[in-house]
Amino acid sequence: MSDPLGAEALDQIFREARTVNEWQDREVSDAQIHEIWELAKMGPTSANQLPARLVWCKSQESRERLAAHAAEGNRHKILTAPVCVIVAMDEDFHEQLPWLFPHTDAKSWFEGDEEGRKVSAFRNGTLQGAYLILAARALGLDCGPMSGFDNAAVDKDFFADEPKWKSNFICSIGYGDRTGLFPRSPRPDFDVFNRLL
Repeated sequence: MSDPLGAEALDQIFREARTVNEWQDREVSDAQIHEIWELAKMGPTSANQLPARLVWCKSQESRERLAAHAAEGNRHKILTAPVCVIVAMDEDFHEQLPWLFPHTDAKSWFEGDEEGRKVSAFRNGTLQGAYLILAARALGLDCGPMSGFDNAAVDKDFFADEPKWKSNFICSIGYGDRTGLFPRSPRPDFDVFNRLL
């Protein structure tokens, strides 16, 4: 592997990065969205499943549609962000495995096991959502991931043509306005939530 990243890069991606709720009036370009994907897709998933399906709500109309399904406290975060991505997962991801994981017949591992596919899609799709956040931060953008929306309504509105796509969480992306941020919530020391055996 390469040498460790420097302190400045680690600060940008982790230590100084914050979840933001207010946004500067600055565009996120289509090219930047493509850059985020080009980085995020490189993160590992089981058998290269890549079950995440991303819907980038950039137009005012699409963000209004999305905000209509969000909790009241989240609507402003969606409407004022330059782009808001629905991080969803394809519960029939196994259909893509013949070309995504051609080394063996991985598709057969999941055929006839709908519940197993749901578990795997959720786990690996969530990983991909985390990679997306790290990729956006690495490219100098801020993120505002959120729950607090009606998943079934979002799925019906945005995925009517893909009934096996299910929303997981939403993430606003742009250039954050940090003036109103409250202090970072606690991050515990190693021994609180870790066991080293």
